[in-house]
Amino acid sequence: MRLQVTQENLAKALNVVGKVASGKTPLPILNNILLKTDNNRLVLAATNLEIAITEYVGGKIEEEGSITVPARLMSEFVSNLPKGNVLLTTDGNKLLVETEHYKSTINGMAADEFPSLPTVTSEQKIILPAALMKRATQQTVLVTSGDDTRPVLTGVYAHSHEGKLYFAATDGYRLAERTLGDAIQELQAIIPNGTLQEVLRIMTDDIDEIEFQFDEAQVRIQLGEIEIVSRLIDGNFPDYRQLIPASSDISATLDKDEFARITKIASLFAKESGGSVTVNVDEMNKKVSINSVASQVGENSSEVEAEVRGGGQVTLNSRYLLEALGCIDEKRVTFSFSGKLSPCILTAATDQVGYKHIVMPLKS
Repeated sequence: MRLQVTQENLAKALNVVGKVASGKTPLPILNNILLKTDNNRLVLAATNLEIAITEYVGGKIEEEGSITVPARLMSEFVSNLPKGNVLLTTDGNKLLVETEHYKSTINGMAADEFPSLPTVTSEQKIILPAALMKRATQQTVLVTSGDDTRPVLTGVYAHSHEGKLYFAATDGYRLAERTLGDAIQELQAIIPNGTLQEVLRIMTDDIDEIEFQFDEAQVRIQLGEIEIVSRLIDGNFPDYRQLIPASSDISATLDKDEFARITKIASLFAKESGGSVTVNVDEMNKKVSINSVASQVGENSSEVEAEVRGGGQVTLNSRYLLEALGCIDEKRVTFSFSGKLSPCILTAATDQVGYKHIVMPLKS
């Protein structure tokens, strides 16, 4: 193999694919990045057997070939080279990397020892605007569970329901659902949290749309010249819609930033109690107040004006409440519930994008 690429393009691609190469594996080859030529392009790929990332980089191919090299060493070395052309040449299982003033040899391994990259051949495809997909992922992936004993809760549930496409996630204590638009076909797939985190890491502003392609066990995600193939989580996602109340007896519509501010202040006094704060909706005075008490520090009560229907109070985890508010993009939010132990629903006041965030109350 002999080819030239720019340092900028090579460093960017190594950073994209190299994060997947695992250092915690009995297979040394998985610590490596695959470099191979393909139709006047350089292909870089890495896998940990759960997820594989491939990126295509334009270059001047003088001789076809392939090799695998240690991901971390290659990535850190190339990122420290000056901008300009980089010449890559293989000599057996060695890769020679040359620029005008630098010349290094990296010991690699034969490409035929690298695992076969997974492919998805199904025709089941979804194409989403990149900005929509990015925000929907951010709004749902943060409530996925970290408990591997319930693997179906460690991913985002991409599915169709009554002609609409949704992302949904829950960890058992909170739930988030985002509408993505009309569903062209039936879909039920649980995408691992880690896979979507990789998508968020890789996405750049110049990507206009993202293509998802599903088969029974895998998802292929195309972002421009970057391709991610990941295993799906096997199992049935819980019927979460039965947890969303059809209506609520108590609701308050108020300024989101002010609601977040009084929640943040209350949380400072709530560390002794695991972050629990009490939200009180006062129909008579048209206000929402948050109270917290810490025997060592003191106590706090803050309030904000609101449009109120009904009255009552509920105790919540302040971090969950703050994260829910951070997922809503409009200036005003509606906070609704029916009693001390009923689920609390947070939406934008007009809910134009179809996003719900449910937080379960704490027993006070």
